[in-house]
Amino acid sequence: MQRIAIFVDVQNIYYTTRQAYGKQFNYRRFWQHLNHQGNIIVANAYAIDKGDQQQQKFQSALKHIGFDVKLKPYIQRSDGSAKGDWDVGIAIDVLEAAENVDTIVLLSGDGDFDLLLKKVNEKYDCQTEVYGVPELTANSLINACQTFFKIDEHLLL
Repeated sequence: MQRIAIFVDVQNIYYTTRQAYGKQFNYRRFWQHLNHQGNIIVANAYAIDKGDQQQQKFQSALKHIGFDVKLKPYIQRSDGSAKGDWDVGIAIDVLEAAENVDTIVLLSGDGDFDLLLKKVNEKYDCQTEVYGVPELTANSLINACQTFFKIDEHLLL
């Protein structure tokens, strides 16, 4: 049985599926799909905590599915911009999990993860898979992973 680790860039998936399709990602269907392929050893969903009730309900749903939800506070800067980036946290967790799993699954379109996937594949000989919205996923990320899965209608609500 394949040992699988899942890492979800929640903000990226939310905004890319909404922009491309006007719909939300179906985390339950995604979980069921991967659960048939092996044992899910690690499943982290990284989100920003704005403290609103709808977000908390969504985070509870992710936990119920089986994800460990990691939250970072939403920071509003004085110039009006916002901060809430999980890239470093995701990278650290992927590197820590890589030596204990066969497959790393990343849900993100962020090209900043391309070097991470190359390193994981090279150093740990892990299979690397990316799920992303095709037109909103960085080409460098698509090229860095071994298998790219298009998020389309079958993975949407």
